[in-house]
Amino acid sequence: MILGGARSGKSSEAERRLTRLADDAGDASSALYVATGGRREGDADWAERVRRHQERRPGAWATAETTDVAAVLRAATRPVLVDCLTLWLTAMMDEVGAWDDEAWRDGGERELARRFDELEAAWRGAGVPVVAVSNEVGLGIVPESAGVRRFRDEQGRLNQRIAAASDAVVLMVAGIAVGVK
Repeated sequence: MILGGARSGKSSEAERRLTRLADDAGDASSALYVATGGRREGDADWAERVRRHQERRPGAWATAETTDVAAVLRAATRPVLVDCLTLWLTAMMDEVGAWDDEAWRDGGERELARRFDELEAAWRGAGVPVVAVSNEVGLGIVPESAGVRRFRDEQGRLNQRIAAASDAVVLMVAGIAVGVK
C-alpha cells in the first residue's frame, strides 16, 4: 500500500513497485492497472492527469476502469495496481448517499462498511501481488462541513484496514518513499 498527500509521488512509486513484482512473477508485461477515477467530461485538468498516468505506464499493461475493485481482485491472475482507493471511496460514498446526513444514518453508513468488508476480504484473498495507492488526508485541519469530515474519517478507516491487510506500507513524502510497515 502506497500512501501520501497530493503530488507526493504515490502513483509513480506504485508503478515502480508493481513493475518489480511483475518481474519477480516472471512477466513484467502481465500487470493490470485498475483506474478507479472514471472519466470527467469537460474537465481538461482531469484529462491531462489521466494522460500523464497512461504515458507513464508500460504499454503492455492492461487497464480496467472500474470501481468494482473487489471483483477484480477476486478474479485476478496477474499483478494488480489499484489507483486509487481515495477515488474508489469517493465513488462508494456517492453511491450510498454519504453526503446527505439522513441517507447516511438510514443505511448509507452500514452499506459503506459492507463495501469496506468486501474490499478487505478480496484484498486478503488475492492470489497475486496487489499494490494500491491511497491518499493520507487526515494530517491537515478539521474540515468545516460534516460531509467532508465524514469523508476524511472514512478515508482514515479504509486506509487502516487495507494497511493492516498489507504486507508492506509506504508513505510518500516529497517524492521519497518512507517505509511504514
